[in-house]
Formats: sequence, C-alpha cells, structure tokens
Amino acid sequence: MKTLVFGFFALMLTVAGAVAAEEAPDFSGTFEFDPEKGENLGMAAAIKETIVVTQTPETMVIDFTDVFQGNTTTRQVTYDLTGGPVENFAAMGDRAITVSQWSDGQLVSTWTMEGAIAGTEVVRTETRSLSEDGQTLTVETVRDDRPPMIMVYDRTE
Repeated sequence: MKTLVFGFFALMLTVAGAVAAEEAPDFSGTFEFDPEKGENLGMAAAIKETIVVTQTPETMVIDFTDVFQGNTTTRQVTYDLTGGPVENFAAMGDRAITVSQWSDGQLVSTWTMEGAIAGTEVVRTETRSLSEDGQTLTVETVRDDRPPMIMVYDRTE
C-alpha cells in the first residue's frame, strides 16, 4: 500500500512539474517590433524597438533599445516570475511596481504607478505570449476601459 501511495504522489509531482513547465515558456531571445502587426499603437507605431529577453525560472529581464525621431534610448525591465513585486521604470520614465504571474502559458504583469493627481494610481496589465513556433512575441497592454494596445515582435535570434 505504501508503494502504491508513494507511486501516486510521485506521479502527481511529475504531472505537476510538467504542467508548470508547460505554463512557463522560455521567452529568451532577440525580437524586433513590427508595428504593421499591432493594434491601437498611437505614437508607438513610429518606434523602432529591439528587445533582448533573458529568462531564468525566477526572473525575466528585458533590455529595450528604442529609436524614435532619430534618438536612441535604452532601458531594462525585470519581472519576478515567482510573483514578487519589482520596481521598474515605464517607457516614459515613470516609477512603477510590477507583479507578474503565469496564466495559461502567458506572463501577466500588473504595473502600478502614481497617477497625475496626487494620491491616485494608474494600473495597467501586460500579457506576454509566444506563438507556438516561438518566433512571435505578443504583448497586450490594457489600462482602464481603453481598447488594448497590442505590440507584436518577430524573433531575430
């Protein structure tokens, strides 16, 4: 009986590990933004952006290089893949706290920033997903009741 119970728990741990691995795709690589594939981009459609993603089981780091109106800027964003809060800076330089979690093979990150009016907060949610072949990275950003902004990146490396 002990062997049967032990075998059952070992099987359950194996299945749980496989499910966890399935839910946490590896986003590592270099990607270029393709504004032709996006939606509701506004001024972001004019940005030439390259991102380099480095991922471990605990963290994801994204290095951004943006060219906009002839000016090049860089920034780095870190996500704690275990669900802990991380201080980051948004594209416009606003300080934010990000909290991330895996959901159905997608990384869902909530950004909380101070609002323009003292004592208010702005919250936006980013959902990152990879195509089945791993060649396309999609980021859907939702804030308030606005239509989602969808940015699509193609793998270059």
